[in-house]
Amino acid sequence: MKYAGPTTIAMAGALTIALTACSGSGGTSTSGKPVEGGTFTLAISADPGTLDPHATALSVAHQVGAFLYDSLVAVDASGKEVPALAGTWKSTATTASYTLRKGITCSDGTPLTATDVADNINYVADPKNGSSAIGLYVPPGAKAKADDSAGTVTVTSPVPDAFLGRNVGGLPIVCRGGMKDRSILKQGGSGTGMFTLTEAVADDHYSFTRRKDYAWGPGGGTKGARGLPDTVVLQVVPNEATAANLLLVNQVNAAVITGQDRKRVAERLDFQRSMHAPLGELWFNQRRGAPTADAGVRRALTQALDLKELRTVVTNGGGEPPTGLVAKGQGPCTADTVEGNLPDHDRAAAERALDAAGWKPGTDGVRQKDGKRLSLTFYYPTSRGIPMQNAAELLRSSWQKVGVKVSLRGAADAQFDQVISGEGSWDALFLPLTVTLPTQAVPFLSGPTPPDGNNFGSVDNAAYEAHVEAASALPGAKGCDEWAAAEKALFQQADVVPFADLVTPVFGNRATFELADGSIVPTSIRMVG
Repeated sequence: MKYAGPTTIAMAGALTIALTACSGSGGTSTSGKPVEGGTFTLAISADPGTLDPHATALSVAHQVGAFLYDSLVAVDASGKEVPALAGTWKSTATTASYTLRKGITCSDGTPLTATDVADNINYVADPKNGSSAIGLYVPPGAKAKADDSAGTVTVTSPVPDAFLGRNVGGLPIVCRGGMKDRSILKQGGSGTGMFTLTEAVADDHYSFTRRKDYAWGPGGGTKGARGLPDTVVLQVVPNEATAANLLLVNQVNAAVITGQDRKRVAERLDFQRSMHAPLGELWFNQRRGAPTADAGVRRALTQALDLKELRTVVTNGGGEPPTGLVAKGQGPCTADTVEGNLPDHDRAAAERALDAAGWKPGTDGVRQKDGKRLSLTFYYPTSRGIPMQNAAELLRSSWQKVGVKVSLRGAADAQFDQVISGEGSWDALFLPLTVTLPTQAVPFLSGPTPPDGNNFGSVDNAAYEAHVEAASALPGAKGCDEWAAAEKALFQQADVVPFADLVTPVFGNRATFELADGSIVPTSIRMVG
């Protein structure tokens, strides 16, 4: 299988591997006039760890990095590409070129050059450097060349990537000082971002000061804008109820509130933006010899589930039906690939399908075939709390009714990561794959299995791979029909079963902001009275 773009996977919970792909949506406005200066405080649920943007894939670190680093191309709240460090760009499936804006400087005062940008891309593209951004933004083996006099950077990929310009364009760019000494990036910064890091206290807070010379950034920068904060504090608040209380008493200006405190916060505050992301996705292990390697068994197990009821449970009533693998509002492709391609809930049909697959009811009610019982180990992430656990128990109850013995295994994020990395035995699990482009899902649904690749479910779908290959040769939206056909092929074989998207509100108090790519956009923050 050819490389078709960057990879990203997000686990439900505090730990998110790679970028959390979310889309901003409208909300009500906060009344009041813009307030100049002041401090914007954002509650974050976990410490980001290393702040090196090329060495971390956590979503919380991505939010921290948004204040320190810019990329060549940005994505706005609607998912549209907008200029950032690059004023113009163009791309095919194998080449991309960017022309830098003039007058861009780094936090240490040095000018950003095309060579600096090319060095970033070449560093990430070299597997020897072990960057977490390889394959996420830059294809392995890609080469970048710079022309400092013209301010241009040209990238060549050894394999097709239908969204090459956007993917490489999204790489956070580290300035020359940080590229020479990456140790300063772990708890510091060396970028062109709107803010500089002034204090980092692990597990407590991160403080930033606004650069008054900043005149670039997503969509054109902030020149002449009113209400910009002079300082920003990211406060680590692991407990959501505590974050809600701090928000309501004006000690923080923004926080994600998804649980039982959501209603009381919404009743008090009139500003919010929403993030849309997958939460409920069912995966089967298709390793050789596993019962779930049989598409007939996978479809039968899917038929045995009431996916609508499962969605209500796992999202605590706050979810929406998914329309595909790509988060709603992201990417250029908009077709609904889920509707009509998953089997409808029908317990009797599920039982007949299991009979046809050779799994006959045993004397104890558990189905058997060739002397083996239909016994499945099911994993779910405990970091999502009681709703995820309840959904897992509902799944077990539904499968037991059709003759399947199910052993539930709740796992913390670190343990869950080990399970999908090939270090644990599993037959099925809940795991949301969070992507902004269809290319990003490819390595998880085809190709090598762990430890040699990311195809943790051992998916082998020839129709999917054929459509992916056809789509990869078509730049951007021109390949949307093929990408849609590829996803439909997955769902028809129940290789992955998406059943719930979570709409997550980010509330604001005495401040407004916009969301893009799963994070608050620093240039959009406005303090209000």
